[in-house]
Amino acid sequence: MPSVRDVSPQAFIDAYASHLKRSGKLEVPTWVDLVKTGCFKELAPYDPDWYYVRAAAIARHIYLRKDVGIGALVKLHGGAKRRGNRPSHHADASASVQRKICQSLEKIGVLEQTENGGRRISQDGQRDLDRIATAVIEAEKEDEDEDEAEEEDADEDDE
Repeated sequence: MPSVRDVSPQAFIDAYASHLKRSGKLEVPTWVDLVKTGCFKELAPYDPDWYYVRAAAIARHIYLRKDVGIGALVKLHGGAKRRGNRPSHHADASASVQRKICQSLEKIGVLEQTENGGRRISQDGQRDLDRIATAVIEAEKEDEDEDEAEEEDADEDDE
């Protein structure tokens, strides 16, 4: 059975974010349209569904590793703090945003806390993520089959 490792990250995150949005189970805070995702950002995200995309990215990241804390997620989603004419340095993302997303994913049963305070993927969460990965692989195969069929039709038309 295919897993999350077998799928391209972008395709999986897009598919899982749309799944989270469709299901309606993920509790989205009221402040998502106002907040910046880090102190190094000037504006809030333009995408209105950024919370679902970040939740999908966090779920995938925790799936690929055994035990992840908020500090690791903060570093992962951080970026370059532009300091004018001085050299840029790495700045961490907002820990509050990462924490709230992890809490939302815990409420729907995708993540669970470990003994040392980190987060790991639950059995139900692993099953959900593997199911989404399988659907993404099947969709990619269907697209390839359609492309091959179109190429064959184009070759027949040329003859």
